[in-house]
Amino acid sequence: MGFIYNGISSQSMKIKARLTSWQASPSLRNSFVSIPGKYGVADFGSDSAERVITVRCNINPMYNFASLVSVLDDMAEWLDPAHGAKQVIFDDVPDRYFTARLSEAVDCERLILSAGAFDLKFVCPDPHAYALTDEAYTLTATGSHEVRRRKGNTDSEPVYLLKGVIPSGTSSYVSLITNNEELRIVGALASTETLVIDTGKVTAKVVDSAGETLRNGLPCLQELNFPVLSKGINTIQISTVGATFTELKIQAQSRWR
Repeated sequence: MGFIYNGISSQSMKIKARLTSWQASPSLRNSFVSIPGKYGVADFGSDSAERVITVRCNINPMYNFASLVSVLDDMAEWLDPAHGAKQVIFDDVPDRYFTARLSEAVDCERLILSAGAFDLKFVCPDPHAYALTDEAYTLTATGSHEVRRRKGNTDSEPVYLLKGVIPSGTSSYVSLITNNEELRIVGALASTETLVIDTGKVTAKVVDSAGETLRNGLPCLQELNFPVLSKGINTIQISTVGATFTELKIQAQSRWR
């Protein structure tokens, strides 16, 4: 087994790798407050910290120690954390990817016949794993719709791509209600434009038919409300007032915690 980091496999780098453990969920950041005169603490919930993944690695016996060092040199260049976090896919769980980089020094233990053994410790600033083949939905009519998210085990932060016509300087709008959370688009939007709303990045932009960014899309939103998708059935209601709805594409960004 092995892994693929930034599009390059560990096998091609002459490294044998395997996962010896699996973190079922990342570390938690608990919000506790001690209150004088009360037992215990006040619990204000928790969220997820970064995820750490440890990979056990081996290098098969080489002709000499210099050959072993050469493999390690190539690995150091390949996994250089100075290039930032990159996509990593583990052969043991090939349906998802993490975005990670090395977080600690790598010390290789020299074994007999110039073989090597070491651990790689990856840190994932975003602790979620994302579906390698994402789920997507296309809606072309107003009214109530149901979409089912089958992948992942936690809420996802989708990307909405809206096409339609919303005149400027009027009270016209397109309303998207996802599981009772409304996203109201007040325009302006032309027939040749697409409004791209990225829930995870909390951003929006207007692009042309070639995908080129034309302008900031946040002014098109009445409020900065970014609905998420739950695993399972999600209800989406689309309505218009003085506007024309053409199409809504949703990229689910399905993920695991």
